[in-house]
Amino acid sequence: MFWLKKAITFCLMPFNVSLGLLVFGVLISTRKKWAGFGRMLTLCGVLLLLLASNRQVGLWLLRPLELQYQPIPELTTNDHLPTNLYACRYIVVLGGGHADTQLLPSTSKLSSYALGRITEAVRLARLLPEATIITTGPAYADLPSHAQILGSAAVSLGVDPQRFVFLENGRDTENEAIMIKAKLGKAPFALVTSAWHMPRAMALMRHAGLNPLACPTNFLTRSNDRFTWSEYLCGLDGLENSTWAIYERLGYQWARLRGLIDE
Repeated sequence: MFWLKKAITFCLMPFNVSLGLLVFGVLISTRKKWAGFGRMLTLCGVLLLLLASNRQVGLWLLRPLELQYQPIPELTTNDHLPTNLYACRYIVVLGGGHADTQLLPSTSKLSSYALGRITEAVRLARLLPEATIITTGPAYADLPSHAQILGSAAVSLGVDPQRFVFLENGRDTENEAIMIKAKLGKAPFALVTSAWHMPRAMALMRHAGLNPLACPTNFLTRSNDRFTWSEYLCGLDGLENSTWAIYERLGYQWARLRGLIDE
């Protein structure tokens, strides 16, 4: 089921749909009988790619997800912490991928999403010096797990290695919620993940009976306060935003259909 879900999601991403339309359209247009239909498919593929890669379209699709939960404000250890944050004795960091290579330090092995998440966890760890940090992510073959790589990156940023617990068996957020439930029960914890992933993660955690505090990070819909024409052009960042927006909505609806989300 896990790999079937991944395969279907992969096929429904905007770039892959556009590429499929382009390839199929070009192939069909070589047949005289279907030439008109083939050109139409090719045009649809081009238009879809242009639309999905437009930066304003990407912002429009992704921003509603990122605005559902506000980030933890800039604080210092001398500040009076918000009550809900102060109550957290655990900081849970959801995985975000890494490269298995011995040539790079842990911080450079992490994807940009995972690096943003562990950086936020380090910031929260300094605000909550007694909190245990739980990182998640599986291992492949005999290589270090993603949870361990996240922990190593945080240690290299100055966090005490004794503060970590690794949950290494979850392959997706649904599995991670089950493992966290077994570990924490109803104890309040700070949940760290990318802002665009936070709505689905919070819904799954709450359905599992957990008590998370949303601590979103790695915001992608940051925009300049001043007007710039480049924000209305097409770009890879626009396509990335559109892709994550569609990916998260598909994941949310899939979990909802399976009764894993109460909302």
